[in-house]
This record gives sequence, structure tokens and C-alpha cells, in this order.
Amino acid sequence: MTSVDQVNRLLALVPYLQSHPNAELDATAAVFGVTAEQLVDDLNVLWFCGLPGGMPGDLIEVDMDAVTESGRIRLTNADYLSRPMRFTPDEAMSLVVALRAVRELAGGNLAEGTESALAKLERATGAGTVTPQVAVAVGSQDIRQQLAAAVASGELVDLDYTGAGLAPSTPRVAPVRLITRDGFGYLQAWSPERDAWRTYRLDRIDAVRPTGEPAGEVGEPPTFGPGWLEQRADAAQVTLRIAPAAAWITEYYPTRAVRTTNAAIEVDLLVADPAWLRSLLLRLGSDVLAVMPAAAADAAREAAAEALAAYAG
Repeated sequence: MTSVDQVNRLLALVPYLQSHPNAELDATAAVFGVTAEQLVDDLNVLWFCGLPGGMPGDLIEVDMDAVTESGRIRLTNADYLSRPMRFTPDEAMSLVVALRAVRELAGGNLAEGTESALAKLERATGAGTVTPQVAVAVGSQDIRQQLAAAVASGELVDLDYTGAGLAPSTPRVAPVRLITRDGFGYLQAWSPERDAWRTYRLDRIDAVRPTGEPAGEVGEPPTFGPGWLEQRADAAQVTLRIAPAAAWITEYYPTRAVRTTNAAIEVDLLVADPAWLRSLLLRLGSDVLAVMPAAAADAAREAAAEALAAYAG
């Protein structure tokens, strides 16, 4: 938990508590994904927040006695923070792209909700004037709708499926989940015949035929597994310590972890192409404070030295 995490949570917590007076402590903690103890710490911080001046009438008031005795949160004198945070342009665009990807797989009520949320977000932010391309291989909409209906009803279906390099097959399965990974849509399903979980690419399913037979209890499918980059044997983890001005890379490139220290940010990246890392380091320049392992920066150092030597010549 970092101070940035806490500030973001507090900015959302105040309007939430104003719209939910006398909120229950444990339920509110669950909404924000923290423990009740962490939420109490947040409320103690709010005591010292408010308008400039710092006088009693300027600060947010929290009835901590009610929190301790009855587990209820009563917050007053915070009308100036009643409006929720606004999305930044990058945040809005990220949501637009994510919703357009969801729309590729959504069906039924989910499709209607996705379209509605996307339309509202585009109108509110102007993101609808930008047309990012979302390319996901998810097969036909009719097949996705049939699979979504089978997932909702818990019904067995027969598939006409053509796998890569395999003969066509007609497995009978219980559809459980539709997911996307690395630009493709997949169906995770339980196979009663094989008594095991199976995964099918949506764009390779040619037909879906309902059987009218209930699937019964099949449980939760296993984790789908790592993406293509994690699976590459030549991918190695590199940690960059960067200045705050270079924090944009955490939004543009896949990361394994991001940690904020006193005056820097540490980013764990998987690197399969040394030339890509060299290019990134040269682009970041002095905003790169350290590279671990240090040898990962050798190519960038050599390229920079050659460029400086050429200028000197």
C-alpha cells in the first residue's frame, strides 16, 4: 500500500460516504478492497484534511466514536469534495478500449450494458471522436450469443470445432466462461466425456447446437495461464528505476510489478528483445536512474557512447 494508493482511495471515499450516510465499516472496507483496520487508518487521515487554514471549521469531521462503538461511519463538513474524481484523458481512453474489447464478447444484457456504458463514456469525455482499433479474433456474434446463453442456463452443447492442424471434431461440453487473451477469444468448458477442462478458440468454432441436457455442477475452470511473452523461454526480467517523469512507460508496456519509492519508481519488465530494451533506455535517457541487472544496459551505453563520439568527431 503506497501513499498514492491511499490518496486515490480517500478522494473516492469522501463522495462515497456522503452518498451513503451512516455507512457500515466492514461493508465499506469491502467496497474499497481494504481491511477494516486500513479503512480506520484512512478515516484518521481524513481528520487532518480540509480547506486551507486548518481551523476546526475548515477540516473534514469524522465521528470516530461511532466508528469504534457501533462500526458506523458518519462524515460531515466535506461538501467541497462531494463530486467524484474525473477521468484523465488516458484513463478515459483506456476504458473506451477495454469496453470495445468487452463488446466483442458480450451478449444479451451484458452487450446492452456495455453499449450503454461505452456511449455514455464517449459522450462525457469526447473519446468517441477517437477511433482506436480493437482487433480480437472472437468468431461470429451468433456463436458467442449461443455460448453465452449456454453458460447462463448451465446447458450442455455440441460444438463443431476445427483445431489448428487437427481434424474437425464435435465435442459435447458444458460452456463455463468466455475470455480473451493475446488478441483471441476463448471458451473454457468442461468435457464430461474426458472428465477434464478444455479450451476452444472462438474463431475455430463453426457451430453450436444446444442439447437440452443440464450440465450440472462443474466448478470453476483453472487459471488460463500466462500470455505469450511470459511463455517465451528467452524472456528475462529487467528492473528499471526511473524518475517520475518516465512513469508513462507503466501505462504503455506490460509490467510485472511497479513499486514507488521516495523519489523514484521501480518497474519490472519482461524483455525478449534486447534491441527493444536498448531503444527504450535511449529514449528515456537521464530519466533512467538504474538498471538491474546492470549488464542489461550495456548495449544502450555503447550506443550512447558511439553517438557522443560521433558528435565529438
